[in-house]
Amino acid sequence: MRVGENDRIDPEMRTKILPLAELARRAEEIRAQSRRLVLTNGCFDLLHVGHVRYLQEAAGLGDFLAVAVNGDESVQALKGPGRPLNGADDRAEVLAALECVDFVTIFQAMRATGVIEALCPAIYVKGGDYTLESLDREEVDALKKAGAEIKTLPLVPGKSTTRLIERMRP
Repeated sequence: MRVGENDRIDPEMRTKILPLAELARRAEEIRAQSRRLVLTNGCFDLLHVGHVRYLQEAAGLGDFLAVAVNGDESVQALKGPGRPLNGADDRAEVLAALECVDFVTIFQAMRATGVIEALCPAIYVKGGDYTLESLDREEVDALKKAGAEIKTLPLVPGKSTTRLIERMRP
């Protein structure tokens, strides 16, 4: 989202949705204060209770939670035709509206390696459908270089965007 692009966006949302360079500057300030930045990333196409619980739990692991949202082209490449259902700007705004989310940035790459390298989070969180072995090797290397702790959080059974889409089909 281009910050300030839409005057109808709540001013607080404008301070949460940041370009990666600005978020990297904030991450540096957070580290300088000996506070911990938690990073997670994903598509977050249709926000559901599984996402909300996951984000709340992730936020509880540190002092600030940053969410990196996949851009539209990477979502389509990852999830297939017809996805995303919501554009990246809308997905970022919905995430920024959550109290547990401190920062949101949109990234265009297929993998979050560049985001990890820019932010050097203290903790990196993924959902329970991932394991250390299934994470992208380049991302894991960037996390190790940053000294980040890698955590996986359990999924909420039966709650997924794919399942919601399937239920909506006639």
